[in-house]
Amino acid sequence: MPAKGPLQSVQVFGRKKTATAVAHCKRGNGLIEVNGRPLEMIEPATLQYKLLEPVLLLGKERFAGVDIRVRVKGVDMSHRSMPSVSQSPKPWLHTIRNMWMKRPRRRSRTY
Repeated sequence: MPAKGPLQSVQVFGRKKTATAVAHCKRGNGLIEVNGRPLEMIEPATLQYKLLEPVLLLGKERFAGVDIRVRVKGVDMSHRSMPSVSQSPKPWLHTIRNMWMKRPRRRSRTY
């Protein structure tokens, strides 16, 4: 079995009042889960669209090779807690872009 490179993953969080969302992103097949449920299973549809907003802004092809798992704590999945979820992808999008664009250092301080 060939040796694979180091697992590159990013974990970030977003907060809104008492709600906290932690997003864990790693290489994968384009799976997006919120609290263990696939994004397509989230109800109501407006909530599902709000969660899908960052993906639609950048294009689904950018997320084809990335698995995203989001855990939301603090309040129920309502429209008031959703800004914490939609805020959490923004930092890791920048981190992923930087990982792809930067040349690797001899000794990396991250990951």
